[in-house]
Amino acid sequence: MTTRIMELYKKRLTNIDGALKNIQSNDFIIAALGGSEPIPLLEELHRVKDLGVRNCELSNCLPMKDYEFIKNPEYQDAIFTAGWFYSPIMRKANKNGNVSFAPQHLHNAFTKRLYARDGRRLVLLCSCSSMDKHGYLTLSLGTTYERHAIEEGAFVIAVVNSKLPRTFGDTIVHVSEVDVIIEADYEVPTLPIAPINELDQKIGDYIAELVEDGSTIQLGIGGIPNAVAEALKVKKHLGIHTEMFTDGMVDLLNCGAVDNSHKTLYKGKTIATFALGSGKLYDFIDDNPSVVFKYGKWTNSPYVVGQNHKMVSINTTIEVDLSGQCASESIGPVQFSGTGGQSDTAIGAQLSPEGKSFIALYSTTDIKDKEGGVTTISKIVPMLKQGAAVSLSRNDVDYVVTEYGAVRLRGRTIKERVERLISIAHPDFRDQLRFEAKQHGIW
Repeated sequence: MTTRIMELYKKRLTNIDGALKNIQSNDFIIAALGGSEPIPLLEELHRVKDLGVRNCELSNCLPMKDYEFIKNPEYQDAIFTAGWFYSPIMRKANKNGNVSFAPQHLHNAFTKRLYARDGRRLVLLCSCSSMDKHGYLTLSLGTTYERHAIEEGAFVIAVVNSKLPRTFGDTIVHVSEVDVIIEADYEVPTLPIAPINELDQKIGDYIAELVEDGSTIQLGIGGIPNAVAEALKVKKHLGIHTEMFTDGMVDLLNCGAVDNSHKTLYKGKTIATFALGSGKLYDFIDDNPSVVFKYGKWTNSPYVVGQNHKMVSINTTIEVDLSGQCASESIGPVQFSGTGGQSDTAIGAQLSPEGKSFIALYSTTDIKDKEGGVTTISKIVPMLKQGAAVSLSRNDVDYVVTEYGAVRLRGRTIKERVERLISIAHPDFRDQLRFEAKQHGIW
């Protein structure tokens, strides 16, 4: 390592208190996504209020911890939080009025005109792996919008954590591009692997049956996507082009089902825009040139996704109506998660020659009433709940899958869709669904 590189690094090095002094009133602050969050810095960010900072807005996605500036409305005059994918932390804080949801697609996760409004200064808070002898750090677990923010001139405050994996692709950052550095070794945030239940396995098997050898796949998170990954282990020559790199994908690579040999884009490489999972996943991506992280704007562009050979998109939803509309992010008007890349990849997969898009859900769910009683309801419904956000329009739905089967809606009339969706609804609700479809003229 040259003397010049070390001087650049040391010149930027400070502590948490020093970093907080770089936050100014009216800043638009962008926090890195999920496991890439600079946790020690965000844990203290609320203290900028004591420094006289006011009227900042912070954009985040999948926050991993219950930070004081999020959960405590007393800090909203200093930092108001706008999240574009809610975790349980954000769902809880939303009730306080100091947090609001920002609707957008993942492939538009960073557009400068959205952030630079009102002349606000852009500030990126991120975490990085350790610097190498050439002066390069990496954004480690992803570059959904982080690298793009750097290139658009954001003031960059980075927490360097030696425990973060070193990754390849658009995650590479030179020390000269960072304005402030804090060193802090802490455990990398992990995401528990969702267990696979009997319903997940049935759905996973239905989907896997329709995935051909040589397909390029995208998977979401949760029990159903994990079951799909498990069922795909018998396939051959699969490829991965996904927004989120997961533990299930590591298993598919390790067992040989995925070799990326038939891909159109980046043949031989696994493409993702961020990773979140267990220590096993982080060990796999560490210093692994076969896993390439690309801008979310590129990775999730439907036109890029559609260039992949036999692209298959697999996502989940909360509720589907009889015309095929999917509410995947809210329960009625109450924000639950976010759109993420669902429509990006669903539309992209259908642009691919021989591509397929799957939306999966359980046929029923249990809800509690005010008295604590439990009622089972159908998740295939005549009409979405009042106020529900339509995450995937009926024009963009291909296959819908429950534990009762998989049906294709693409190109089908409403009348055909009604019959097909009722056929995979829970048997206890099929007669009622037919009655309501007739009553409301859904055909």
